[in-house]
Amino acid sequence: MAVTAAIASLSLLLTACGGSDEPAVSGSAAASGSAVAAEAGVQTLLEAQELDTLDQPIGYPKKVPAQISSSIVTLEPGQETGWHRHRVPMYAYILEGTVSVEYDAGVVKDYPAGTAFMEAEDVWHNGSNKGDDAVRILVVYMGAQGKKNSVERKP
Repeated sequence: MAVTAAIASLSLLLTACGGSDEPAVSGSAAASGSAVAAEAGVQTLLEAQELDTLDQPIGYPKKVPAQISSSIVTLEPGQETGWHRHRVPMYAYILEGTVSVEYDAGVVKDYPAGTAFMEAEDVWHNGSNKGDDAVRILVVYMGAQGKKNSVERKP
């Protein structure tokens, strides 16, 4: 079920980013019971988001071609991502488990399964799995040619 929601989320995200000539289904269309929303089984996870998880404006790379990349990140119990930051906007959807993310300023946020959010851009953070089961996260980078999606903090 979570994978289906993630695929629907990615489909909506790519459509909204110009990945299709078809119009994106908005939350109001889904709520109104439109045929498109009913047929696709659309569940809106994140819509018209303008701020990241730390309430900073989302900024797209400029002057270079866009490059969208996605992956599923798995953190086993006790595993951490290591301190890093994203140089481009990054969408995350928690498929399974709960990930705890500590940000450079000492702020800690927990994101349980079913949570969709835009990660903080250019802010050092470390994700960790403090639970007993694996955490799986769908990650979508809205990057740009020649720009690294993530940068690891050097010791």
